[in-house]
Amino acid sequence: QVQLVESGGGLVQAGGSLRLSCAASGIIFSINAMAWYRQAPGKQRELVARITSDGSTNYADSVKGRSTISRDMAKNTVYLQMNSLKPEDTAVYYCNIMDGPLNRWGQGTQVTVSS
Repeated sequence: QVQLVESGGGLVQAGGSLRLSCAASGIIFSINAMAWYRQAPGKQRELVARITSDGSTNYADSVKGRSTISRDMAKNTVYLQMNSLKPEDTAVYYCNIMDGPLNRWGQGTQVTVSS
């Protein structure tokens, strides 16, 4: 079965950095795109960053210039390096992978940024 295992979340002070990882296993088709979303309390889930199979990336305006998404296709792993973190970055971060036509989600990892 498909599994997306996220890691790297935690508590960090404002201005600090975190690196999130998401390793996928049991992929049925092939990975078309990998992304990170986040959901803060009382808010809708929003796209943070996406990277396609050809390496193209796009970012939410709120994290542009502070975050970098990358991937290791040999390991089916996607990373999100987040720098200069702000309290408003506090949320549960979810890994998302397009496995062919199928939309896969991780269980989420909490990121808390203290002021």
